[in-house]
Amino acid sequence: MSTSPHPQRMSPGRHGPLAEAIITLAETPDHAADIEQRLTEVAALAVDRVTAADYASITTLHGREYTTLAASSDVALAVDEAQFADGAGPCLQALTTGEPVGVPDIAATMDWPGFHQVAPALGLRASISIPLYSGRGTTIAVLNLCGRDDATMKPLIAGVAELYATSRGLGLEAGSPPVSDAGAEELLAGYAGALAVRATIQFALDILAGSEAGRTDDAYTELCARAVENGTSLSVAAALVLKRFL
Repeated sequence: MSTSPHPQRMSPGRHGPLAEAIITLAETPDHAADIEQRLTEVAALAVDRVTAADYASITTLHGREYTTLAASSDVALAVDEAQFADGAGPCLQALTTGEPVGVPDIAATMDWPGFHQVAPALGLRASISIPLYSGRGTTIAVLNLCGRDDATMKPLIAGVAELYATSRGLGLEAGSPPVSDAGAEELLAGYAGALAVRATIQFALDILAGSEAGRTDDAYTELCARAVENGTSLSVAAALVLKRFL
């Protein structure tokens, strides 16, 4: 739960279907029946619209088992399964930590033996694993994008890292290089919007929970009820809480 006194002030503007899908997922209640469908849609849109990405997959955790919910091809599935077999890899690290994991040069990455061996053998040069959120704000899955051209992937990797650092109040030594890929720009807009939605919802939950320990679940239930009552998304319900109490 965030303890920041103010939500991050990044615009959750929607700039195309991929951005819309990522942002809408972030403001969808965790118990929604179509969560898996929404995740599958994100993977399909990402590989279709992000020119730098040749393959995409969605990694999630079912019980204690890592699984690939959606994959654009057998190549993406093979990369995921190599990580599952090792119990280590960028997608598993992103899923565990909730932080994006970029690999700008897969061949030079020795941290994950299975990933290091399988991905280059399939012609992959770079990858990025991006946490995806639903309404409660926890990481429910990871979007994995892999590319055969590391030069086109690097601006996307740097852009994701910069957005995450900004959302956490962290600084980077240098700004990210410009992204010329319109699909990558859309992905970054969606990720920025999801981070902003997440921060707003978590700040509203902090307010609703008050000073009472252990009220996080009750606060989330209350926010969901407010959204249903008003016929709005969780992010709109959260914004109304902030408007009322701040």
